[in-house]
Amino acid sequence: MNDFGGPTRSALVSVVIPVYNEEENILPTYEALRSALVERGGRYEIIFVDDGSKDRTQTELRAILDRDANVRVIELARNFGQTAAIMAGLDHARGDVVAMMDGDGQNDPRDIPMLLDKLGEGYDVVSGWRRNRQDAFWTRKIPSWVANWMISRVTGVRQRDYGCTLRAYSSWVVRELKLYGEMHRFIPAFASMVGARIVEVPVAHHPRRRGTSKYGLERVFKILLDLIVTMFLRSYLARPIYLFGGFGLFCFLLAGLMGCYSLYLKLFEGISFILTPLPLAAMSASLMGVMSILMGLLAETLSRTYYESQGKSAYIIRNRINIEAP
Repeated sequence: MNDFGGPTRSALVSVVIPVYNEEENILPTYEALRSALVERGGRYEIIFVDDGSKDRTQTELRAILDRDANVRVIELARNFGQTAAIMAGLDHARGDVVAMMDGDGQNDPRDIPMLLDKLGEGYDVVSGWRRNRQDAFWTRKIPSWVANWMISRVTGVRQRDYGCTLRAYSSWVVRELKLYGEMHRFIPAFASMVGARIVEVPVAHHPRRRGTSKYGLERVFKILLDLIVTMFLRSYLARPIYLFGGFGLFCFLLAGLMGCYSLYLKLFEGISFILTPLPLAAMSASLMGVMSILMGLLAETLSRTYYESQGKSAYIIRNRINIEAP
């Protein structure tokens, strides 16, 4: 590491690549990545995490293992999702710095040396920004723009492209990450919570030439729910009474106003309490919605406590090849 904490050529670089049914993209991705890392120089390891693929992805990965001793493979027992696969790779990464990219051929491995050099300028997280994104406009770009704007507004961490997997991290940031659900897109926000210095740089993006995308519009709803959880964890995890107590005081205030208005109607307008059901119905519906969200946040906190207090992980490994348990 240099004076800024960035990687020198002697530092070990770990590259984590989660894959799911990408048999056609494994070899081209590996060859392009290996070429970029060899050209940069220094030590490296490439960690492929097979997230329960049902095609020939495992066969392709095992063939690469026979060619390159720097390649490691983690095979998950089933499809746990991209976040769990990323977490499995990060848990096993031994590098002084860790880079991450998709295995679908759309990220350009030649950008990784640039991200690593940017870490050398004193940053802890370098995020890729797909400035010329090669995806469908209505189903991918528009939802992504909306999500990026919302996440930036809520978390306070301004990023143009939260959905870009291509990133580089200092190892100490990786050690602080605990990801569940679909939280991988919020990594810059979580890194900011532990004091990481973050920068975003333009990276290349290629159209998908082989295989099919694993994402649809249903991802928008997952992002919205995960955004609520992220906001809670960022602002209220250490002091939840501020959230729940504030809501309680609001309810008391609202109940008092409604009670006073009901008394006014009764005493001065001669309207019986039982003749005004609409305010009660509206209040009941509002409380039910808010209570549902609060119960979801409590459940999320309990889930994290369960995982972390008992040493549980969000994934189950079927097999490790050329890699040791962390």
